[in-house]
This record gives sequence, structure tokens and C-alpha cells, in this order.
Amino acid sequence: TMILGLAACGNSASQTEQPSTEDISVESKADTESAETGTDMENTDNQDAQEHKILVAYFSATGTTKGVAEHIANGLNADIYEIVPEEPYTDADLDYNDNNSRTTIEMNDPDARPAISGSVENMEQYDIVFIGYPIWWGEAPRIVSTFVESYDFSGKTVIPFATSGGSGMGKTEAVLHALCPDSVNWKSGKMLNGYDRAQMEAWVR
Repeated sequence: TMILGLAACGNSASQTEQPSTEDISVESKADTESAETGTDMENTDNQDAQEHKILVAYFSATGTTKGVAEHIANGLNADIYEIVPEEPYTDADLDYNDNNSRTTIEMNDPDARPAISGSVENMEQYDIVFIGYPIWWGEAPRIVSTFVESYDFSGKTVIPFATSGGSGMGKTEAVLHALCPDSVNWKSGKMLNGYDRAQMEAWVR
């Protein structure tokens, strides 16, 4: 009886020491590769990210930028905030071929500032802020300018990223950067449409 009892206890202990699948992050290809090679990607490439409070803010009219923003936020364990227009954009508003559409009128007016519904709570707690948006007429949508002007980014690191049907970042970075104080650590942005998952995660790190 004692022998059987000891054997049972031994099996039970060995089972509790085995990691469950829930303890293994499979969020990224890089994480999987680091586990296989025995390197600690989390404590090297992502060390800076872990030591700072990060926000991923984004505006997405069709959902493309939303998907990219969610992936970045999940990979960095960051908070996420959607820039939601007070007046939602309709399909007619997004008709670039209509000179009288809402987006055409807004993008032709550098001073246009569409209102945002809601706000970021305790923006001062964030050290790093990613800002994502689609490219409209070679720039960020005017509502992104509204967002940038709504908060004090002094002393923060700001990293823009964008999606587009084919154009590059254009002059969007210069326009948005000009809206921030000189104390902002503005990083070069990146077009992330067409990038595979591994490339995106490498850029984020």
C-alpha cells in the first residue's frame, strides 16, 4: 500500500510541474522561435516595452487599420483606443471621386478638425503612444489631427503607422509632427499594409 501511495504521489507531482498550453504564448512567430531555441526574446527585444506604459491609438474607417492596431497592442500587451468620430463616416462620405463628399471637403481644408466621441483616460500615464490611421490624399485623416491636438504629448515617444491601398506615408508625418511640442520624441513611421506578421513584429520591437 505504501509503495502504491508513493508512486501515485510521484506521478501527481510530475504532472503539476508540466506547463499547460495556456502558459505558452503563441501570439507571435518570434515568440515560438525563441522558445524553441532557448533564447529569451521577451527579456531582450521587448525589454524596453515592458518597462513602459504603452497606448495604441488608431482611426479606422474600413477596418484595415483596426486589425493592424489590435495586433500591435496584443503583441506589446498595450492598451488600445479607437478614435471614433462623433459623426460616423458613411460610404458616401468616403467617396473619393465625389468632390462634394465629406472626406474630400475635410482633406481639402488643413484646418478641418472632425469631432471625436470619447477620450483617452489618464493620457499622462503613457510613455509610448502608437498612432495608426489610413492614408487619405497623402496624409492622415483630419480626425487624427484632432486627436493629436487634444492631448499633451510632451516627453512621450510617439510612433505613427499607417495603411493604404498603395500610396506611401506621404507628408503625413511632417503634418502631425508639427502639431506636437518640440519635447515629443517623434519616431519615423511605417506603412504596415502588405507586411507579414513576422515583419510587423520585428518593426514594432
